[in-house]
Amino acid sequence: MRLAGWLSRLTWRTIPSEDRDLASLRLLDTLGLMLGASQSEAAVIARARAVRGGAGSATVVGGGAGVPAEWAAFANGIIAHCLDYDDTFPDSVVHPGSIVVPVALAIGEERGASGVEILTAITGGYEIAARIAHAGGRRFHERGFHASGIFAPVVAAFVASKLMHLKIESIAAAVGLAASMSGGLMAFLADGSWSKWLHIGWGNFGGILAAQLAEQGFRGPAGALDGRHNLYDTFLGHPPADFHAITARLGERWLGESALFKLYPCAHVIHPYIDLALAMRADLGLEPDMARRVTCTVAPWAVPIVCEPAAEKRRPATTLQAIASLPFQVGAALVDGRVDLDTLSESARSRPELIAVAGRVGYIVSGDLEGFAARIEIELVDGRRIQREGHAAEADAERIGRKFRSLAERVLAPNHAEALALGASQFAEAEDAQALMAILRTASPSIKG
Repeated sequence: MRLAGWLSRLTWRTIPSEDRDLASLRLLDTLGLMLGASQSEAAVIARARAVRGGAGSATVVGGGAGVPAEWAAFANGIIAHCLDYDDTFPDSVVHPGSIVVPVALAIGEERGASGVEILTAITGGYEIAARIAHAGGRRFHERGFHASGIFAPVVAAFVASKLMHLKIESIAAAVGLAASMSGGLMAFLADGSWSKWLHIGWGNFGGILAAQLAEQGFRGPAGALDGRHNLYDTFLGHPPADFHAITARLGERWLGESALFKLYPCAHVIHPYIDLALAMRADLGLEPDMARRVTCTVAPWAVPIVCEPAAEKRRPATTLQAIASLPFQVGAALVDGRVDLDTLSESARSRPELIAVAGRVGYIVSGDLEGFAARIEIELVDGRRIQREGHAAEADAERIGRKFRSLAERVLAPNHAEALALGASQFAEAEDAQALMAILRTASPSIKG
């Protein structure tokens, strides 16, 4: 109830200026992700299903006609997440952007909300996502659950409820209903299948549906997050979650800002290793054939995600396997001096020189790495050993802008991409979301000029 009460009272004026600026960047980043992936095979399938959901007033990127809000958030969530290029909370490895932004845009467009109202819901969604995900930490992943799929319905319900102007009791009911839709297995790691992306889309759909039902008086359990048989106890068992931390200093200390933007399209825990490999390559004039062995020190929780099974990680057969492969991504950084969407292509994955270098990348386990921290040692053919360590790089507004343009211009003419970027930066002044969404509807490779 306290989270629901805080969210219902949240206004743009009560949000710190730095978090207001971040909301615009979160919007821009997710718009770019949706555009960049809008013509992927997964996007085509998700968009077609959303269109079959019926007529409505919400936009699916590249979809033309409007659909109901829940179907727009379903498809756009899948599209935003399917490049694995969306932001991440380091402590829980939950991806908030592909949940919060598609839901806020879908409900905001359907309900005629202003730019300020949508940005306020985005900020509130990030803050609540940070807090409820932190309470579980990485324990969901340790038990084989995809944490983003666990929290997507709950976060979506909060965001939708805010823009639907539900009363506190109805917000709590919506969240209680949404928690029963939580789920998501890490089974996709075994074969590179797409259930990971579905977790986000389905969670977005379920959270909106829960809010719609609660709006009509459908009752949900008030203790789904902290009562008997709550989400944490049921999925994680003991020790219990830190429920006090969920609301500690709520409205005073802003945790939503801790989500890190991605600079590479791969699992976020791999990012600092890519940064280190790129820096060592540049600083040392390192050529791939100069490295006899590359050893990455990895936190225990990350091993089953990005290191094992070793043979598959060194030679990924699918895009998703490449996204979640530490050896492949580090190998690409050393061979190409860059990691981007082209790195994930089938032709790039099959290159003999990249496969060879990835085969020389191994790992050791250490429990002393916190957050997205990394350590790399490269043993050169001349016998020298070079070691470096660091954390995932922070992304500033300029880098996010460059990332947006590189993605948006895959399907938009440069002038349309610039118009969208300008609209996102000035969204707090917009009467509604129509101008932004009109550009998203036209996204197609055929109009790229």
